[in-house]
Amino acid sequence: MTVKLYRNARIFTPLDPGHPLRGKEQGEIKEYSRGAILAVNGLIEKIGDEKDILGGLSASYVNEERDMEGVCVIPGFVDPHTHLCFAKRREDEFKMRLDGLPYLEILKRGGGILSSVKAVQNATEEQLFCNTKKLAMAALEKGTTTVEIKSGYGLDLDLELKMLSVIQRISRETPLDVVPTFMGAHAVPTEYKERPDDFVDLIINEMLPKVKDQGIAEFCDIFCEEGVFSVDQSRKILKAAKALGFELKIHADEVHDLGGAGLAAELKVRSAEHLLAASEENLRAMGRAGSIAVLLPATAYSLKKPYARGRDMIDWEVPVALATDCNPGSCFCESVPFIFGLGVMNMNMTIEEALVASTLNAAYAINRQHKVGSLEPGKQADFLLLDGETPTTLAYHAGSTSVVEVHKLAERVA
Repeated sequence: MTVKLYRNARIFTPLDPGHPLRGKEQGEIKEYSRGAILAVNGLIEKIGDEKDILGGLSASYVNEERDMEGVCVIPGFVDPHTHLCFAKRREDEFKMRLDGLPYLEILKRGGGILSSVKAVQNATEEQLFCNTKKLAMAALEKGTTTVEIKSGYGLDLDLELKMLSVIQRISRETPLDVVPTFMGAHAVPTEYKERPDDFVDLIINEMLPKVKDQGIAEFCDIFCEEGVFSVDQSRKILKAAKALGFELKIHADEVHDLGGAGLAAELKVRSAEHLLAASEENLRAMGRAGSIAVLLPATAYSLKKPYARGRDMIDWEVPVALATDCNPGSCFCESVPFIFGLGVMNMNMTIEEALVASTLNAAYAINRQHKVGSLEPGKQADFLLLDGETPTTLAYHAGSTSVVEVHKLAERVA
């Protein structure tokens, strides 16, 4: 048994009431101005004021003790929406967008997601793994300790299974906790461009059952957007996935108010992502349904679009999480500290709301709230040391990261 004591720390953490935090709750953070964490075999046994933790604690019980010297400690970041598994960057398309070509037009020309599909087709599984691992480790160094990774650059059964195998390997061969998501419905392949319903049938009748048999993916996601998958098509796929036991996510209303957020509410999906164009009516419905809004401010930054209405969503009682959306096209960013700053500065979230959004609510968005997202007894001792007095430094120190140490299961990993 390994027992570690971290004392004299200034600890900031949300507290988990058994549901995602919303409305005024999202701004509630517990602070221990002189706190301590007692971890046993990587899990938190006790956390609280130092005097309470040390009282009655036998010195012989503790294997390792560290004086944190008043450093700021927060939970490890949880990134609940990424496309880290890809084979090639799309820097040229970024330049096209800067020159005024819309993203959906790039997609129509065979760029966008479809160009990433070609790159995955041409890459060996080892090449795909090495590229994904490099990005995953870069995210870890910036404080991400738990990450969701989607497939979706395969668009056929064999390539999707290949991507999911790589994602599973990232979980085995890095310190990160990885949540795999199947996203075969990321785009309509060129050969199905004139008959997208046939591709929907292929996903439902062939891909989903085989992905279930593979036993890696936990979630099913879909890109519900004009020119990609309609609300009706998305409903069919998500309902079929749910029947097979998958948890549900949806890329909703990123460019147009197609009604994806309303579908998210109807199906009570665990989370809906993007939501830049979602209507107030459908967002409020999501709040009532308990679906989490996963907002991706670096994507709006990269696409030079208005940001999602994070402030309004919180005021409308929608639980909000933040994520990087790291991908080779619309958002090449693996830094949660950057996302945190954008949430505060460009979506008018408070520091406390952004901390909840990048930890506990993010954990709820990928069904890991029982393990991570807050520093509480029974959860993993995943925490970050910051170069600053409070979590405010994450937004205050712009263009950098305030994360100076990353601890996973009470072991320093970065």
